[in-house]
Amino acid sequence: MKSKRVLMLIVIVLMALLVVAVLPFASACGPKAKPGQVLKVGMMTPSTGPAAEKGAPGGHGILNAMEYINKELGGAAGYPIQVSWRDSAYDMSKVVTIVKDFMNEGCLMFTTHSSTEMKAAQEIANRAEFPGMATFTSQVNYHPPQHIYGQMPDYGDDWVAFARYYMQNIWKGPGKPKMALHLLNNPTGYGARDGARAMADQLGIEILWDGEVGKVVEHTTTTVSEMESLTRIKAKNPDVLFISSTPAPTAIILKNAHQLGMYPGITIGCAHASFTKALIDLAGADIAEGVYGVFPTVTWDDNVPGIAKATEYCKKNNLKDYGNMDYLSTWTTSLIVREILTLAVKNAGYDVLAKGNVESWRAMEKSGIQKLKDYKVEGLQGPATYTPGDNRLDKYLRLYKVSGGKIVQIADWTEAPLIKYEELPWFGK
Repeated sequence: MKSKRVLMLIVIVLMALLVVAVLPFASACGPKAKPGQVLKVGMMTPSTGPAAEKGAPGGHGILNAMEYINKELGGAAGYPIQVSWRDSAYDMSKVVTIVKDFMNEGCLMFTTHSSTEMKAAQEIANRAEFPGMATFTSQVNYHPPQHIYGQMPDYGDDWVAFARYYMQNIWKGPGKPKMALHLLNNPTGYGARDGARAMADQLGIEILWDGEVGKVVEHTTTTVSEMESLTRIKAKNPDVLFISSTPAPTAIILKNAHQLGMYPGITIGCAHASFTKALIDLAGADIAEGVYGVFPTVTWDDNVPGIAKATEYCKKNNLKDYGNMDYLSTWTTSLIVREILTLAVKNAGYDVLAKGNVESWRAMEKSGIQKLKDYKVEGLQGPATYTPGDNRLDKYLRLYKVSGGKIVQIADWTEAPLIKYEELPWFGK
């Protein structure tokens, strides 16, 4: 009898030790979603319409990345991510309706591909405290900071990064270089304009304004010729031309500049909305050769952890997008959304998020977005970190150049300093 009691005691002790050993492992695995438990996110891209050369690969990047996240990474904190993806067709009259649909569907946050989509969405989103994140951003999206965030630096940051590189590596002087701006007539273009207006004097650059200070040469997404506008610019004898637009109009400008004998000759730089494979395809490799550009992600040739999976899913599902920077940009959007959701579940709990209401949206901001710190995004862009007073989640850009028909890195990452545009008397006017 005594030996049986001793044996039972040994068994009880061993079972207790087993439970203690298993608990940390169970805790590390995180919660297991019950049937029907999901985390809802609304995401839009301009996959048809005048910016389809950007939006179509961008939409594919989102959906492919979410397939990867749910199948291979277990969703976010063990919960599948349910994406409500919509095509805005780059039609701003549709954007508000789409955002309302996202809110009514119980989405926890939403994303837009473009700054122009976000400009149309942000008033209703800010009023409702519905957090949004734009892949490509302009300063008007989050100055002053409210409930809209930028995944990467904005178009003003692009201009500053290019201008600094130009002054340090290209301009030989004497005096100030003369820079002309050719800008899309929406936040994509106006962001670069505001960056130039804020920083040109400090950097020692003379901006060739189109008449009064702050007025620039503009074009539309559907332009078919910019011969007249470029002829006016050529008459001012610029040293450098900076374009902030989407790929199709930028390709028109490059072709027309070539026809007018402006290029090769002057230096041409591009903000990141247009500086992708689609630009080279549309303009032609010979026309685009030597054009500089700024972009906030790595290229497909970089040896970083995230490229392998992006390449695998792109080649499997959308082979024609391989090499396209817009695909990479929205692939990273999805990874950042996953990280935000993971933090929100960890810090606020699934039950709070499951409500899909303003309480959930506040939790997404306070317990998710604003808890981001040094998230590496699988090496595909600069680290994502929330800094109070600065709604740009990433502050790093790289300089590139078209060489041999490919986009090639020419400088390492550069940090874009915060410019408090809301304190400038002309901003937003």
